[in-house]
Amino acid sequence: MRTQVVLSFLLFFVIGYGSSENASTSRGCGLDLLPQYVSLCDLDAIWGIVVEAVAGAGALITLLLILILLVRLPFIKDKEKKGPLGLNFLFLLGTLGLFGLTFAFIIREDETICSARRFLWGVLFALCFSCLLSQAWRVRRLVRHGKSPSGWHLAGLAICLMLVQVIIATEWLVLNVVRDKKLACSYEPMDFALALIYDMVLLVVTLGLSLFTLCGKFKKWKKNGVCLILTSFLSILIWVAWMTMYLFGNAELSKGDVWSDPTLAIALVSSGWVFVIFHAIPEVHCSILPSQQENTPNYFDTSQPRMRETAFEEDVQLPRSYMENKAFSMDEHNAALRTAGFRNGSLANRPSAPFRSNVYQPTEMAVVLNGGTVTKQNPKMAESGLRGNLMRGS
Repeated sequence: MRTQVVLSFLLFFVIGYGSSENASTSRGCGLDLLPQYVSLCDLDAIWGIVVEAVAGAGALITLLLILILLVRLPFIKDKEKKGPLGLNFLFLLGTLGLFGLTFAFIIREDETICSARRFLWGVLFALCFSCLLSQAWRVRRLVRHGKSPSGWHLAGLAICLMLVQVIIATEWLVLNVVRDKKLACSYEPMDFALALIYDMVLLVVTLGLSLFTLCGKFKKWKKNGVCLILTSFLSILIWVAWMTMYLFGNAELSKGDVWSDPTLAIALVSSGWVFVIFHAIPEVHCSILPSQQENTPNYFDTSQPRMRETAFEEDVQLPRSYMENKAFSMDEHNAALRTAGFRNGSLANRPSAPFRSNVYQPTEMAVVLNGGTVTKQNPKMAESGLRGNLMRGS
């Protein structure tokens, strides 16, 4: 009897403890999950789950593109395609960092998370925009001159442009957090936006330089220029949207503290997917695609100009004897036509008799039809033909 009472008491205790834990945790999350990670699984605030899923899918696709480039790297032989591979790897790493940074805006903020947000936001976007700017410079050179800068120059330019934003972000952390002892999370939205002015300049310059990639004589590279223009233009639209919402929209709707993190997380995911769809995938496809031989003629292309049709004598110098014999045969042909026309009473509508070739074949009939006249072109052959005809007649 006592054993049953003890077991019942333990059962009620476990049920009561579980009920209190379930009441303190969010719906969809486990019992041992830390409070700062609740937004990753909270079904009541579903925006975190949706953004998390989209960011995870983008990260997987970016990793797949990196793996494809690594596998196909030994088989890329074209110099113009192998040069920017280092730049493509930098761009894919920056895009992967944007998808990863999205999770920092889903979880609950603290001093470490806020410092990472402030530092990595500008640096990762600066890396991506610098790669796009270097790519625009490369495509512009290809469209105009058919030659690309070396891969080291492209990657070096992108890294140097990114280091400027690294200095700006580091200076902000040192001056505000270390020197002034301010909290990393206590900053105004306008302060956050002002620290990203350099990123905006890179984006605008990239769009301006991309427009010049459509002017040039090497048309096969203009498709890459179109992808750069689309990527830059859509990125500008995303930045205008999130900055308007972050600086003014949330305050007007009295949702500044609640919607700030979702606004920034959605901006990161949207920018990452624009980079993947409109730039990363076309560039990887262009790199691994076998290069087409430009000098190989396409016999099925009717738009190509035909070969020049000329007479045989214009290109080949024929012997003098052949030319004399050909002239003599033409006289023979004209004489035959005159005789045939005289016998029939008309020279009109008389089909010409086909000859076996243009090479002279001496006959006695030619001399008779010419009235015994010795031509200037080959007098010896004409004389021998006339002598043979007289001997046979006698």
